[in-house]
Amino acid sequence: MTFSIVASDGSSWGVAVASKFLAVGCAVPAAAADAGAIATQSYANLAYRPDGLKHLRDGKTAQETLDALTAADAGREQRQAGIVDTQGNAATFTGSGCHDWAGGRTGACYAIQGNILTGPEVVDAMERAWLAADPAQTLARRLYAALAAGDDAGGDRRGRQSAAILVAATAGGYADSTDIVVDLRIDDSPSPVPELGRLLDLHDLYFGKADPEAALPLQGDLAVEVRRRLAALGHAAAGDEGDDLDTALNDWAGVENFEERMLAGKIDPTVLEQLRQKST
Repeated sequence: MTFSIVASDGSSWGVAVASKFLAVGCAVPAAAADAGAIATQSYANLAYRPDGLKHLRDGKTAQETLDALTAADAGREQRQAGIVDTQGNAATFTGSGCHDWAGGRTGACYAIQGNILTGPEVVDAMERAWLAADPAQTLARRLYAALAAGDDAGGDRRGRQSAAILVAATAGGYADSTDIVVDLRIDDSPSPVPELGRLLDLHDLYFGKADPEAALPLQGDLAVEVRRRLAALGHAAAGDEGDDLDTALNDWAGVENFEERMLAGKIDPTVLEQLRQKST
């Protein structure tokens, strides 16, 4: 009842999924930076997620993990799953009892699968989009490109309802306190994949990391402008020192949820653009 891609770029592991099913993100994906990523679908056995991650942590490959999960599952012929391990090995499984069209594709660092699809063109389009995606993009963006391609190719033949992206990485989670860098879900929408793309744009805006090389020094005319705009928004600096401006800027950024983009003595161009828009 679902189509998904499980993939890795070498430092991140994640899943993108869409379905004519309420809140598919609550059921299908699992990911951990020390294990890999898993999708369980088609009468999903949710135990595949914790059990699969445990197998992966114990050193099993993606295929060995999938074999262990299905061997222990009396309902395996109605299951579908995809796994990528920390070494980039991939595996997919489609039980004989899955509703047509059902099947999957694998390659280095990716597993794509779907059931109750309009046809094999869905997973074919997803595979082409994944392979054509710019490796310099984030894993979330590459996963989304594949998911959108599958949606455009027909997706779930019953219709559309929900979509999700889950990505774990060795670094980059919020405040560096978690390995989950993206966890976005559209639970009920007539256009869940485009709506998921909108949330991904917002995620990049709020949680993207500032590039220190591209950041602008808070000096001269720019410092004067930023000070003026912050004051207009009710976040006036206490004095004329740079530390006071940093304090005022961080105060405003905390209200607007841009704290992940803050740099001492500098301003991220994205933050500057937002400040200008909000103080016009």
